[in-house]
Amino acid sequence: MIKNNIAILQMPGFKKAYKRLHASQKNTTNKAIATIVENPLLGEAKKGDLAGLYVYKFNCVNQEFFLAYEFDPETRVLMALGVHENFYRDLKRS
Repeated sequence: MIKNNIAILQMPGFKKAYKRLHASQKNTTNKAIATIVENPLLGEAKKGDLAGLYVYKFNCVNQEFFLAYEFDPETRVLMALGVHENFYRDLKRS
């Protein structure tokens, strides 16, 4: 998918989590994706094992969701999506 000349790539872990969302959750997630496409530095830069990754936190139907991604000027790579429980553990595995 390309938006504003920025390619958005989805990793299998993100695709699997996104597919399980309800329609209202998908709408909120799409807005969060649009936000990081516009300004990828909004997410928190990770350190240690997850260096190079950013995590953007957003409210999705009264629940905090995490969106992990990598970026460069031409692309945004969506790595993972989920709630806090086991999010970082699962992210390290992928």
